[in-house]
Amino acid sequence: MLEIKKVREESEKIVESLKKRGIDASSLIEDLLSLDVKRRDVLSKLESKKHVLNSISKEIGDLFKSGKAEEAQAKKTESISLKSEIKELEAGLSEFESKIQDQLYEIPNTPHPSVPSGNTEEDNEVVFEQKFDFPGGLSPHWELADQYALIDFETGVKLTGAGFPVYKGKGAKLQRALINFFLDEAESAGFQEVQVPLLVNEESGKGTGQLPDKEGQMYHTELDHLYLIPTAEVPITNIYRDVIVDASELPIKNCGYTPCFRREAGSYGKHVRGLNRLHQFDKVEIVQITQPENSYQVLEDMLQHSRSLLEKLELPYRVLRLCGGDLGFTSALTYDLEVWSAGQGRWLEVSSVSNFETFQANRLKLRYRAEDGKPQLAHTLNGSALALPRIVAALLENNQSEKGIAIPEVLSKYTGFNIIN
Repeated sequence: MLEIKKVREESEKIVESLKKRGIDASSLIEDLLSLDVKRRDVLSKLESKKHVLNSISKEIGDLFKSGKAEEAQAKKTESISLKSEIKELEAGLSEFESKIQDQLYEIPNTPHPSVPSGNTEEDNEVVFEQKFDFPGGLSPHWELADQYALIDFETGVKLTGAGFPVYKGKGAKLQRALINFFLDEAESAGFQEVQVPLLVNEESGKGTGQLPDKEGQMYHTELDHLYLIPTAEVPITNIYRDVIVDASELPIKNCGYTPCFRREAGSYGKHVRGLNRLHQFDKVEIVQITQPENSYQVLEDMLQHSRSLLEKLELPYRVLRLCGGDLGFTSALTYDLEVWSAGQGRWLEVSSVSNFETFQANRLKLRYRAEDGKPQLAHTLNGSALALPRIVAALLENNQSEKGIAIPEVLSKYTGFNIIN
């Protein structure tokens, strides 16, 4: 969430910046600042009362030592009344702080200056697009998956429901191969692998901004009040919740493979067929924590890492800079990577790489100790490297021929085969 100090000092700039998202936040910011004025007024009174109480407490001790018990008792009565006032002020302060936090949770991150204005995905900026040429009449991946017995969508419906496919034979091996390839590439790039829980508590969801913004999109276990993770970003980043790291430890680079779970409420139509949109899917995530002055170079490095995976898989792709209206709630700047689906004749998103600046760190209370010794909020970043379903879809569609489906050379050492036939 935004820092209240930043809101106080840069309110007009924030309101103007959020217009890129199509949001008029002027009244929300005005209400927030009004609450902040009241909070600071209560805080000032509270500190003043505490200062007086400390003086009285010292005076009481001195009076008792001097044998002036009656005067000391009078002061003691005064201190009891003062303590009651302090208790009321503390309750009032807590109420204002709770209201301020609730309002801050409603305000999305301010877009980076390079984020283009716009309201829909059509307004996203194409910053790179690879040329390609495929023949017409290619089969979509769900037909190929059935033809070569790679993925069983019907049994997935039987076991759980739509959006939970069953991978079989070479289809399952292809999944495992991609996971291992992505993890090995991340390790070569300096990321430390971590294995994290697939269920997180509410505090973790709030820490990275999934809650309360995306509560309806997350699977919730009501009995234990835990949430199935929508991405490994949530548990990996929350490892550092309430932590102060030393500047010498930065950047922190973690990666992890997990299944991901998303309700995808409201998703329907031909564009969700097959592997295009699932409720459970596999993904390798990369996460970095760094100093603010380095974060945008880190973002470019992470983007290049994800691009290199697509290049090694020989998949035609493009890079988009998301417009304000298509930007995630917590992100300051996001690049999407899309691969060309030759069997469907359209682009498929396979990765988002984002810089959250201090937005997540402020929620997480994730700080680093700078050279002057003072803790400062770090910048957090994450990226898909990569999400598997649409990669699998593109690999099947783009590499089909009369002989079968060719496997990219970089994967054959993981699969143990170089063609599916």
